[in-house]
Amino acid sequence: MKDKVHALAAQIHEAAVGWRRHLHQHPELSFQEHETSAFVKDQLSQMGIAYVPMADTGVVAHIHGEQPSDKVVALRADMDALPITEVAGREYGSKRTGVMHACGHDAHTASLLGTARILQSLKADFGGTVKLIFQPGEERLPGGASLMIQAGALQDPVPQAVIGQHVMPLIPAGKVGFREGKYMASTDELYVTVKGRGGHGAQPQENIDPVVITAHIITALQQVVSRIADPKMPSVLSFGKVIANGATNVIPDAVYLEGTFRTFDETWRKEAHKRMVKMATGIAESMGGSCDFEVRNGYPFLVNDEKLTAEIRGYAEEFLGKENVVDLDLWLAAEDFAYYSQVADACFYRLGTRNEAKGITSAVHTPTFDIDESALALSTGLMAYVTLRRLGYA
Repeated sequence: MKDKVHALAAQIHEAAVGWRRHLHQHPELSFQEHETSAFVKDQLSQMGIAYVPMADTGVVAHIHGEQPSDKVVALRADMDALPITEVAGREYGSKRTGVMHACGHDAHTASLLGTARILQSLKADFGGTVKLIFQPGEERLPGGASLMIQAGALQDPVPQAVIGQHVMPLIPAGKVGFREGKYMASTDELYVTVKGRGGHGAQPQENIDPVVITAHIITALQQVVSRIADPKMPSVLSFGKVIANGATNVIPDAVYLEGTFRTFDETWRKEAHKRMVKMATGIAESMGGSCDFEVRNGYPFLVNDEKLTAEIRGYAEEFLGKENVVDLDLWLAAEDFAYYSQVADACFYRLGTRNEAKGITSAVHTPTFDIDESALALSTGLMAYVTLRRLGYA
């Protein structure tokens, strides 16, 4: 079976590259994936795979094996792009200024289509159901995964496992990475307005300086991570946007902040929210100002079911060889696949896409991001093989 899947993946590689390049040229932002959704539906129809629309631009399809079995495996791909202008000069570069597949979701969608083609061609040989989830809006709160789950993507039938893969430019093409247990952090967005009373910079005694108050708040809030959090619990608090719209001699009335808080424990996450709000508002009031502190809850932390992930890692070693399966460390980035992992046994692994000889080394979310497209033969074949093994086809 392994050799058969390898052969099928090689046969469809050119098609997978074509799908990926089409999607790369026509990126769509989160929850606007109408053309992408239509493209996915068209390809599924050509394969003879039935589907249903879900959560506006999402798509859920099913492949039913013809052998007797009630096992169900769900496979997930995300479809949205980012508001980034791609570097010029690429043959298959984005045709939409300011929008780019800079996180590999074009590759994820093309890969799942390829996996679908492989599994559809083998449905006479296995039993059970393969649920294909093409979801919108991974890059934007509240996260397309949460909307797909609410709409019933994990129902009728209920999968015993949900599997996802994501490109990783730190791993060479030809390899994949796994981590059992907690893997990616929760993510919350912080929106803070510090209010004072502006005026002339040469008359500070007449003002309540929100810039100075903000400086104290930013510094003090780091104690949430360095002195209040358990040192064994990874946490990150970062502010990436600070707007104090004054001048060299003008103190503004207010300062605006945006930041992020990330961790791996839901109890501590809620406690940290309370601590941040209390500390910031207290500091502002003690200095004569005020503070509006909004926490927008984002994705939960992503946890890979240990038993399932160990099993899938074993299948990956069978398919690729142990030397091509590597360990992953904790990562404080976030992923809305976490929603699936919170309600079902899930495994989220990394697909190597780096090729230094070709100059493909850029990080995700950058204008120069790209993938080594040879990885698309591995991605389609591996996911098909893992699915078949989970369904009991040896």
